[in-house]
Amino acid sequence: MGIGFRFKNRMVAVSSDIPSREELIALIQAQAAQISELVARVAELERRLGLNSSNSGKPPSSDGLRRPARVASLRESSGKKPGGQKGHGGETLRQSAEPDVIVDHFPAICSGCGDTLIPAMAHAHTARQVNDLPEPRPLVVTEHRAHVCECARCGAKTRASFPGGVNAPVQYGARIAAFAVYLQHQQLLPQKRTMSLMSDLFGVRIAAATLEGMSRACATRLKGFSETVRGLVAGAPVKHMDETGFRIGGKTQWLHVACTMLLTFYRTCAKRGSLLAGVAGIVVHDHWKPYYTMTGVLHALCNAHHLRELKALVEIEKEEWARQMQRLLRRACHAANLARESGVALKPGLVACIERRYDAIVTEGLAFHERQPPLAQAIAKRGGKTRGRAPRRTGHNLLLRFLTRRSDTLRFLRDPGVPFSNNEAERDVRMMKLRMKISGGFRSPEGAEYFATIRGFLSTARKQGWNIIEALRRDPVDLAKSLRAA
Repeated sequence: MGIGFRFKNRMVAVSSDIPSREELIALIQAQAAQISELVARVAELERRLGLNSSNSGKPPSSDGLRRPARVASLRESSGKKPGGQKGHGGETLRQSAEPDVIVDHFPAICSGCGDTLIPAMAHAHTARQVNDLPEPRPLVVTEHRAHVCECARCGAKTRASFPGGVNAPVQYGARIAAFAVYLQHQQLLPQKRTMSLMSDLFGVRIAAATLEGMSRACATRLKGFSETVRGLVAGAPVKHMDETGFRIGGKTQWLHVACTMLLTFYRTCAKRGSLLAGVAGIVVHDHWKPYYTMTGVLHALCNAHHLRELKALVEIEKEEWARQMQRLLRRACHAANLARESGVALKPGLVACIERRYDAIVTEGLAFHERQPPLAQAIAKRGGKTRGRAPRRTGHNLLLRFLTRRSDTLRFLRDPGVPFSNNEAERDVRMMKLRMKISGGFRSPEGAEYFATIRGFLSTARKQGWNIIEALRRDPVDLAKSLRAA
């Protein structure tokens, strides 16, 4: 049997099965828990919407048209005006003492009386020089002739040997191969555009298979050089490490980089956790946990990553301790840079002062998060049981990292050889990602390995100050002997 009541001149029927007080309390509690979970989910989604390349690890390409404002420099303002400073040499276009071509210009008539003038009357001149590229020239064809000589004594016929690298009746020379490899692996031109450029500039029509063969032969030659670089990087006092996803054969694999200011080594792996073996010294990285499984090394964390995470906490979460830590790290970076430029170490008193302030900010931040209400814990789909540890806020996780990895975060203060950030590896990885954006992934692991070997050589050559085109033509063994490791 039911009951009813009048609502806006209408009778509304209500079931007589009215829930008990205990059932209403249980229902309210369940709804409150669900609301709390939804509020937490909305807050997390809003936080993610506020993330961009300036306050997180997201790539700039993900920002779309709404790009963030330019990220502030890690250095404190020096107060100097922008532009070249006093003592800066600069690069100015100057006249050459020995020009390649001289074109004489003589006046035809006198500007005073109008009489005819001839070149023999010239007694002075004013020179202006134009620097320009030479006209494209056709290929220079060099014919090697291996003559056969007959011995006058025994009558044996002996043919001369061809120079090394001259293996076919007709082939392209080392300079063309070096330039083609440079275009594909340094300037990251796709094959078709490389073929078009070679044809337009030099009149050389190279097939795609020939370009592929040039890259394969170059990578084979540089294999020993790459192994030498690997050993030098692994044994360097300070090295940078990073990794990124690489599309190979339609699957996501991984490209690892290990580098210093003078050396770069790349390698491709099927698994992200396959780390470089035989590493000693200090490893600078971005707090990816598998790096802490490496034995016999010390660690230094990338504070550029920390500054981005702190910026997100300041802008989105409005956490005051993050603003204080952000200011402290910037000032510590500025002090370390000034000391490094002066060739001296930071004073122990200043280091201790920075560390005390660091500890105070971490303590204040942890106290702030302990006062916050707990987040709703995820509920398992089966059984209704909670799973995993109690969730923590993003700022809380960062504070625990600052607490447990204090020496790794501030290692740049006590060791002048340790940089503030892992930007060296970030820069070396960035160009590899650009290659994928231009030409996509690789069809085979061999092609990806060839590219990693050549790109590692080109990056190292650039850091060593070599001319890349000439370095590609030289013997890799001789180049490996001349490497500067520090």
